Amino acid sequence: MAAYKRIDHIALHVKDLTASIKFYESHFGFENYFEHDTPTGIQIAYLKLGDTVLELVGRADAANGGFHWCLETDDFDGAVAGLDAAGVEVLQPPHKTSAREPREENWRRVVFKGPDGEMIEIRG
Repeated sequence: MAAYKRIDHIALHVKDLTASIKFYESHFGFENYFEHDTPTGIQIAYLKLGDTVLELVGRADAANGGFHWCLETDDFDGAVAGLDAAGVEVLQPPHKTSAREPREENWRRVVFKGPDGEMIEIRG
């Protein structure tokens, strides 16, 4: 079996690539660092946040309900307050979450809704 190292990226199908790039840059601090069109004409953008890569795939039929991904923060209250102030919809209000490892003791989580129905969890 091959030795895998890490997840290289997570991909989301989005209806409006430009609007989604702006959403992730302005609300979460991602930086759009590469865009291209596939041979079949699908537009793709790659956004970075530290070592995390988010691939946005422009598709008119995008639907991401039931899918979620998670960002970790050292300023949970600040992250929640900033997203609330920006009007990003809350799907699950802040609540305690179980620690999977000792560094996660007393962490909380919240889930927000992205522009195409994707669920964005914040933990910290």
